[in-house]
Order: sequence, then C-alpha cells, then structure tokens
Amino acid sequence: MNNSSIIKIKPLGFPWETSDPFLFCVHHLDAYPVANENMGPAASLEGRNIGNDFTIKDGWRMYHGDTIPGFPVHPHRGFETVTVVLKGLVDHADSLGAAGRYGNGDVQWMTAGKGLQHSEMFPLLNKEKENPLELFQIWLNLPKENKFVKPYFAMLWGDTIPKLVTKDEDGKSTEVIIVAGNIEDKKAPSPSPDSWAANPSNEIAIWRIKMEADAHWHLPKATEQVNRTLYFFKGYSLKVAGQDISPYNSIELHANQEVVLENGHEESHLLLLQGRPINDPVAQYGPFVMNTQEEIKQAISDFRQTQFGGWPWKRPDQVHPRYKGKFAKHTDGREETK
Repeated sequence: MNNSSIIKIKPLGFPWETSDPFLFCVHHLDAYPVANENMGPAASLEGRNIGNDFTIKDGWRMYHGDTIPGFPVHPHRGFETVTVVLKGLVDHADSLGAAGRYGNGDVQWMTAGKGLQHSEMFPLLNKEKENPLELFQIWLNLPKENKFVKPYFAMLWGDTIPKLVTKDEDGKSTEVIIVAGNIEDKKAPSPSPDSWAANPSNEIAIWRIKMEADAHWHLPKATEQVNRTLYFFKGYSLKVAGQDISPYNSIELHANQEVVLENGHEESHLLLLQGRPINDPVAQYGPFVMNTQEEIKQAISDFRQTQFGGWPWKRPDQVHPRYKGKFAKHTDGREETK
C-alpha cells in the first residue's frame, strides 16, 4: 500500500477540523478531582476565567460552568450534535422539557432542527476519588430541506452499540465500536430520524477504533464520493498506508481505497468520521448553522423573540440529583432508565 491513499495529515487542534457533512469535532479530556457537595470540583477555582474557562489548569477545565463544569443553557438551530462519552457523565436538559443523564460508553444523538435550547453539564458524583471525563462532541450538518425539522434526541446506550473485534495473522486484536454506520454484519443503532445519517446511502460512519500493540487492521473501503478522516488521538506510533503518523494527528483518506493500519508497540485509539458530503452552502454564527446569512439573521431574530420555547428549569446549569442513575426523558413522555 502506498501513500496515494492519504490526502493529507494535519495536527489536531481544539476543535478538530472535519469535512462535509461534519462541521467539527471537539475532544474533551479532563481529569476532574474528587467532587464537592454541589457536584463540582472539590478544589479552588482561583486563577480560572470562570464562565469561559477553556485553558487546562491542573488537568481540567470548567468551560462555561461556574460551580459545575460544562455548558449551561445555550441555543442551537440547523444541525445535529452527536455526543460520544468514553468516561464520565453528562446531564442533559432542554427547552422542550426533555432531560437525561448518560455516559461511560453512551451516545446522545440530538437534532436541533428548527431550534431549541439545552444545557450539557458534567456532574462530578464521586466524593472519594477522581472523576475523569472524556468525550467527543461531533457537529453533523443537516441538509437544507431538514433545517427546520422538529427537534429530537435519541439515546444510543452503550450496551446497544455493536462492537466488531477482529484478530490479525499474529493474533493481535482490533476493536471497532460502531456508533454510526456498519461493518460486515454489525450495524449501529438508528440515529435521529431526520439525520443525514438516517439514509444508509449517505455512508455516515462514526467508529471508535482500539488497536492492541503491534496489531494490523484493514480499513474497509467506502465509495469514492465519501469524505473520510481518521483521528489518531491516543497512542505512541501508527502507520497508515505505510506512512508513519504521530499521535494527535488527523489523516484524510481516499475512502475508496483499502488502507492498512499498523499499530506500534503500545495500544492506540482512533476515531473515524466519514460520510457523503451534503454539498450545501454553509453559513454559521456560533450555535446557528444555516445556508445563507439571511437565514442566520432570521435565526437570531427568532431566538430573541421566542427563546426557542423558553427555559423550564430552575437553573441555567441544570443538573439532576446525585443519586439518580442514567435515564432519558423524552418530549413525548417516554422514559428510559439504565
């Protein structure tokens, strides 16, 4: 395999750059300390830019939270968020009255559509030991005809997300967790119904890949029209199509070519994002993603007038009781517990 499979290699920043139909991906990795009584860090917040704390200090960030880390109430319109939680918990609340707590392998797939407000907080529950958090939040665009669909979220609980485990000729294993798309006979749970990912012909794939030390794996082909990027976010060394790749780099690939991944002498972790491009014009202003600047102005005006349904919760950084387990409460009254 030669390097013609690779389009470009690029260091990862914050957020990660993506290709159409994705808008970007953020990798949150925070070593939160033990919790206090308020589900925040039992540590001083002195020296932090509270309300806008994105600089890692002591291994963690508060983001827009002032007592609990996370993202208090904010609006969205015109796209989807896919929140893939590897470690830790996320508390969801939104302007339509829906709520949830999920994490440690779970995924929330939320379609903002015509508009809603929500909060995403990271409650620290453990007062006896540290509370590590690791997640990806992926922004996936909506095509023009679906920009104003009804907001919706689907929970993809960790025990429903399929895994493909393969072994190479030396018995070394590669595990693929299939958040979206399919490999062989393994198919991901259904995303939100109006998602670009809901149509299999769009070839959306979100795969978490874990390779044992010294493992080899053949990344299967997709069609030529698909955009495909690998993100090497944890490990020591990796070869992709014979090219040496350092950790925390992205590798944009020709999707219609089979590519061999050759891991180094330590376990490696990768994320794959792929999909057929929407090819619509993109106009973005913060949490609003539309097709024209006029639509952005209308989104701002609509939000000022309607607040996308208002905020039915007591606090902007809504969290659920410490004792509560994982759950999802949907706007139609349906409830799930785990």
